[in-house]
Amino acid sequence: MPRPKTKEELLNLSKSNFDKLNATIDAIEIDRHDEEFPDDSLYRNIRDVITHLHEWNTMVLSWYETGEKGEKPAIPGEGYSWKTLPELNVKIWTKYQSTNLDEARKLFQESFSSVYSLIESRTNEELFEKKRYSWTGSTSLGAYLISCASSHCDWAIKKNRKAFK
Repeated sequence: MPRPKTKEELLNLSKSNFDKLNATIDAIEIDRHDEEFPDDSLYRNIRDVITHLHEWNTMVLSWYETGEKGEKPAIPGEGYSWKTLPELNVKIWTKYQSTNLDEARKLFQESFSSVYSLIESRTNEELFEKKRYSWTGSTSLGAYLISCASSHCDWAIKKNRKAFK
């Protein structure tokens, strides 16, 4: 499906990808849930992928809340830039190493629900008008929400399918 351009498309694709991701995980035998992925990436198992999604949801929500207060959020994170994203992702990965998959899925469900509610609460203009919010720079709020909701779930689906084919 093409990149969402309306609130309705963003809601539909986000929910669809969220549901597909959960169905993909549920289809994997439970005794394989902690199995290491065969590739050599930072994300070594389902938990790593799910906690990555959760943390990015949480970060985007935090940016939004900070921006709504009229403040400038540290994007992508305090002390990080888009060029140092790999280091930020290692920090995220490290943070969740003692989290089990069940807890990771609960955290992700909660943060996804919050992102979804944010999308529901905004109009098309509030989501897709570029430069509407000073904190989003030259882009739109929707661009950030697409990245953490529909696109990130799509990445996770592909990552899990590749690991368990």
